[in-house]
Amino acid sequence: MTEVGRVREEFHTGRAILLASVAALGGFLFGFDTAVINGTVTAVREQFGLGAGLIGFVVSSALLGCVVGAFVAGRLADRVGRIRVMVLAAALFLISAVGSGLAVGPWDLIGWRVLGGLGVGAASVIAPAYIAEISPASIRGRLGSLQQLAIVTGIFVALLSDAWLAALAGGAGEPLWGGLAAWRWMFIVEAVPAVAYGILALTIPESPRYLVKRGEHERARTVLAQVLASGVDDRLAEIRRTLRTEHRPSFADLRGPAAGLLPIVWVGILLSMFQQFVGINVIFYYSSTLWQSVGFTEADALTQTVITSVTNIVVTIVAIALIDRIGRRRLLTIGSVGMTVTLGVLAVTFAGADLVPGEDGELAPVLGDTAGIVALIAANGFVVFFGMSWGPAVWVLLGEMFDNRIRAAALGLGAAVQWIANFVVSTTFPVLADLGLAVAYGLYTAFALASLVFVVRFVPETRNKQLEDM
Repeated sequence: MTEVGRVREEFHTGRAILLASVAALGGFLFGFDTAVINGTVTAVREQFGLGAGLIGFVVSSALLGCVVGAFVAGRLADRVGRIRVMVLAAALFLISAVGSGLAVGPWDLIGWRVLGGLGVGAASVIAPAYIAEISPASIRGRLGSLQQLAIVTGIFVALLSDAWLAALAGGAGEPLWGGLAAWRWMFIVEAVPAVAYGILALTIPESPRYLVKRGEHERARTVLAQVLASGVDDRLAEIRRTLRTEHRPSFADLRGPAAGLLPIVWVGILLSMFQQFVGINVIFYYSSTLWQSVGFTEADALTQTVITSVTNIVVTIVAIALIDRIGRRRLLTIGSVGMTVTLGVLAVTFAGADLVPGEDGELAPVLGDTAGIVALIAANGFVVFFGMSWGPAVWVLLGEMFDNRIRAAALGLGAAVQWIANFVVSTTFPVLADLGLAVAYGLYTAFALASLVFVVRFVPETRNKQLEDM
């Protein structure tokens, strides 16, 4: 229990954590699905004879589905409920996993990845929305951060699975069970968590705010009573009050007097853009290829990628401990400063790399022993500062900073923009890398610095505020 403003909150912590954890499993699949491609890039590129542009599109194609899934998930959740959208997302993950593993060419692989992206996009919206709506205000930041913890855990499990399967087969392109190449099994194993997510989603109750909007007040009271130890009727009355005049949500609700959208919606959009434009997903989509390109073996590159994902999990736990204590803005500020420094170090290190002829006769950057260590430390430092700040805090803010009337639509728009930004970064990285890794990481450094200015000037603090008070 704790005090929020002048209201003393009493709640069942264990039950709140359980509900948030099940919802956050969507984040696990979100992380797994977007990172599993990492270990397959080189094998897919060689098997299908793809150039830099097309392999970049194969890697980022799932993000097109993410945009659509995120854009429609909020409204769909307001129409059919949060739980049904979770189950739908699980089904899309399952179909995509099997289809991607059995793909016969780059274009049907792209199609299956887009289908999985629909599930990722839906999960990216529904999990933070559900968690925000069932959480007591004083621990909402920590519970909302479970989404990011699940995402980075999914990334870790995907990368660990990739490394294990590649080692078992003797390489990602080598045959494994049933004569299928290891890279195909990297996709197929996602079917296991997809089924688990679908089953577990059916065991948790519907969001009380959705139930109130449906007029099912007794069911909403029952759900609130599972989390709150006192003040259930007061909270129910507050939800009724804020939703009393609500009409069916639409993106028209997001319009403001200036610049086409409400200022708070612009804040959500820019938070989403900066979270991606610092290049974090380059680390998780391309890191194995990146480290190989500067002289590491495939096995060493995959090992470094797994170590990076473990680092990401640890610092996300740190963020969960801090976010309700020091607030969202301060966490973002610290993260922006750290990302600017570490990305700058990476840009300078790659700029000083020696150029030597590769197997194809073209010059390629190679880091010496000292420069390689500096690059690894800087890359992991970047992950540390991102993982303790922009990773979890943006999802928490998107889930809580909009009022009840526009939350679903605004969160859907913010998440869609995030996936568009992710697509742009992921698609352009192979081309930028061909120009020079220093160019790519110099650009990400500039965006990290811009994110610092944005947070200081425009991002509101939402710590300890009830959703009904936003």
